[in-house]
Formats: sequence, structure tokens, C-alpha cells
Amino acid sequence: MWDWFVNFLTQVLEFLAEFSGDWGLAVIILTVIIRLLIMPLMTHSTASTARMQALQPLLQEMQEKYADDPQRLNEEMRKFQAEHNFNPLGGCLPMFLQMPVFFALFTVARNVPATASFYNIIPRLSYSVAEAISILGMGGALVYIIFDIAFGILTFVPMVINSRSMTDDAQRQQSLVTGIVMGAMMVWFGLQVPAAVLLYYDTSAIWQVVQQQLVTNRVMEKVKAEEAERLASRPAASTVEVVRRERKPRPKKKS
Repeated sequence: MWDWFVNFLTQVLEFLAEFSGDWGLAVIILTVIIRLLIMPLMTHSTASTARMQALQPLLQEMQEKYADDPQRLNEEMRKFQAEHNFNPLGGCLPMFLQMPVFFALFTVARNVPATASFYNIIPRLSYSVAEAISILGMGGALVYIIFDIAFGILTFVPMVINSRSMTDDAQRQQSLVTGIVMGAMMVWFGLQVPAAVLLYYDTSAIWQVVQQQLVTNRVMEKVKAEEAERLASRPAASTVEVVRRERKPRPKKKS
């Protein structure tokens, strides 16, 4: 199944390269096609994330209320998810769908012709940054290094944008620190992957940043406003007191 998918992706990339006249441009076109296909899922994922943020105070309140009763907490969590159509993993589906393409490109990029380039901006799409430095020297590999650094920056930027919508300072700080760590890891990771993979990721990340500014933020604001209005119109929930079990003193042993 995996070999079939890799062969299919290779054929698609070959067709796009023949159609566009450039292998690098073919990678960009392939990226745009994939992003267009998953755009409805991204919108759904964004709505799910916004809903989760709007419901977060209720979740925290529930966790505090039933902190001494894990079984009751699990039951209430199931009811809560059913009542609010809440799925903690709802925002992960688009990422999971892109992962097969991302990993298949490792093999596809190794099989492109030796002359495959990106309008000579990237001389060889099959070279990694490390290989380019070894074969072409630092001067010849400069463009590879730039694309690799962009790999890290474009990983960090979306997290910065997301942190702006967070009201909790601790969460915002944690998001920024995570973004810095992830960006550094991606730069290190990008040293070993073919330039075609870097080009795919950079294009996809640029698309995400633009989409986040033009579409995602508006969707999140709309969903948060709708959730706030819906929660405000709900009848007040009956308070449930959690009775803590008191430990009975153990009987003293007779001497």
C-alpha cells in the first residue's frame, strides 16, 4: 500500500513537472493542491480549536470540582463531550492527513532526475543541506541553508500568531517557548532532508500563515462568539456537591 502511494505521488509529481517545465515548481503546485484539498478540514479543525478554547474554563471548573472523585470526573467528561460536541483531537486530523505526503516525499525526492532543480535557485532538489555543503561548499549551499532556516522560522511564526489569541499569560509564554524549541528542532531536522521536502514544507507553511490571517482568525472569532452566546443562554446547571469520603480511624490493637 505504501509503495503504491509513493509511486502514485511520483507519477503526479512527474506530470506536474512536465506540465510546468520545472521540478521545483511542480513541488509547489503539488503543495497548493494538497492544501486546497484539506482546506475544509482545516476550517473544521479551526472551529474545533476555538470551541475547545471557549469551553476550557468549564473544563477546568469540572476538574477542580471532581478532583477527589476520578470516576465521577470521567463520567462528567463523557457527558460534557456529548453535550457540547467536544472532541479534544478534532484539530489534529489535517496534520495526520499531511504526514503521509510529507514522509512519501523523502523517497520521491530521492528518485527525481539528477538535473531536477528549482529554476536553478536550488541546483539539486535531491540534495539535503548537509550534502549540499559537502559537495558544493558553503557558498554553493547558501540557498539550501536559507531554505532550512526558513523551515524553522515558519514553524515558529504560526505559534506566535496563535499565542495572540490566548488570554492566559502562562499559556502564551508556554506557547512561545514551545515555538522556539520546535523551530530549532526543525532547523536541525531540515539539515538531513532533501531540498524538495524543504520546498514543500516552506510552501505549505507560508500558505498556513496567509490562511491564518485571512480565514482562520475570522473563523475562530466567530465560533468563540457563538459559543459564548450559547453558553450564556444555557439554563443554570444544578450544583452538585462532592462528598469527600472520610477515613474511619483504625481500631487499636489490644495489647
